[in-house]
Order: sequence, then C-alpha cells, then structure tokens
Amino acid sequence: MKAKTHDEYLAALSDDKRRALEKLRKDVKTAAPKAEECISYGIPGFRLNGKLLVSYGAAAKHCAFYPGSIVKKFAEELKGYDTSGKGTIRFSVEEPLPSTLVRKIVKARIARLGGT
Repeated sequence: MKAKTHDEYLAALSDDKRRALEKLRKDVKTAAPKAEECISYGIPGFRLNGKLLVSYGAAAKHCAFYPGSIVKKFAEELKGYDTSGKGTIRFSVEEPLPSTLVRKIVKARIARLGGT
C-alpha cells in the first residue's frame, strides 16, 4: 500500500526510523511554516508555492533527507554524512541530522526557490 499522507508513511516504519523522521519533519515545519505536506514520488515531501521544497524517507539501512542540489553548499557541515551532489543526505537513526542544520538547509532551499 502506498502512503497517502506523512502520518501513514511514518506509521509503517520501525520505531527508531519513525522517531528520526518525525524529528526531521518537525524541523522542516519550523523552518518552513508555510510549506504544505505532500507525497511526491511515494515519499513525504513539502511544497512551497507549488514547488517541491524538500522530501524525506527511510531505506533498509538508513534514513534520508532530499533537499536537492543545495547539498553542495553545505558540504563542510555535512562531513561525516553520506551525501550525493544530486541532493541526498543519508543518516542513521543513531545520528540524526542536527535541527539547526536542517533549518539552515531548508531556509537556503526556500531562498533558492524564491519563496518566503
């Protein structure tokens, strides 16, 4: 079954992954209070002014945050995390992304999209 909401998606995960991703979800909402939750490509995401802002998800061995190519701008702060230049940050449930860093990344994405 494909999740239709963030809550459905999170409910299907193990407790540790759900906790890590609920923290990420909260951090994104704090940084982008006007963003709307959506499901895009089968995973939870946030849209701002109709454009996909960021997404997140869980895989077998990690969780991931998908803020787009802005990842390159934060290479120094993301040392120690597995990243791809195309816009993926992978992290373990034991070492979730720091809230301050998530908020900085989301605000940079908003600026790049020209949103408020």
